[in-house]
Amino acid sequence: MAAIPAPARAISGAAFATLLLIALMMGANHVAARIAFNNGVDVATAVVFRSTVTALVIVAILASQGLRPRFSPRHKRMLPAIGLLVGVQSLCLYSSVARLPVALALLAFNTYPIWTAFWDAVVYRRRPEKTMLAAMPVILVGLALALDVFGAASGLSTSGQWTRIGAGVGFALAAAATFGLALVLTQHEAGDVDGRVRTATTMTMASLVALTMVASQGGFHLPSAPAGWAGLATLTFLYGTAFTIMFTVLPRLGVVGNSAIMNVEPVFALVLAWLVLGQAIAPVQVAGALLVVGAVMALGLRKR
Repeated sequence: MAAIPAPARAISGAAFATLLLIALMMGANHVAARIAFNNGVDVATAVVFRSTVTALVIVAILASQGLRPRFSPRHKRMLPAIGLLVGVQSLCLYSSVARLPVALALLAFNTYPIWTAFWDAVVYRRRPEKTMLAAMPVILVGLALALDVFGAASGLSTSGQWTRIGAGVGFALAAAATFGLALVLTQHEAGDVDGRVRTATTMTMASLVALTMVASQGGFHLPSAPAGWAGLATLTFLYGTAFTIMFTVLPRLGVVGNSAIMNVEPVFALVLAWLVLGQAIAPVQVAGALLVVGAVMALGLRKR
């Protein structure tokens, strides 16, 4: 996910349903990505397809609406940096999805509110809110349960479990850290840029970052089977459609940008990964997942 959350507000039933639909499509996008990865596609190739198509769709929307963006010198400096961060985040998150059960990769990524508070304190010297400080241990405990960090649910030793999940968790946390920094920079340096424009520039930069990775690896790694093509096409369609809805339908429903409701994405991913990929996790891990999702949603819905 590369959208920038906006302050929470009361929303209509139609907006609530639309947000759930976007969360469902985002969760399904990652399940489709795993299918593509299982059939010859590499992470950089997937990010290029996804980001390029999404950028083209948003640019087409901007052109149809006759919007001519104007950038200040600060915007010209910071928007490429934000796009670079989101590009790295995209590569890291898909790298995690390729190595972990989809829902667990998204849960580890859902620690980004903690990283956002951290970067806000480091870069702008702003102290975290008390609600954030209270939620941090809840999120971390839930994540520990979901990831089965001590190997209790899997029957492995702690070292054995971390051998299995360590790389995937590392990529997910790197994605969360870079996304958290992108959110902070956006809030302070580019919050006054139209969301559609910001998304177009961000997706363009993400595509360029991924293209650089593709070039360094000797070219695109395209699907080796029909299922891979279906997965690549589906993830691109779902991601692009979700962002199109986000920036065309939601503003008319009284919601701008993202919302805490969309943090149910890992729950949708958990169900879809079980149905489509046969990925299942232990009940204690499900409990941990719900704890993380609940804490993150509570943070997003808090009064400001």
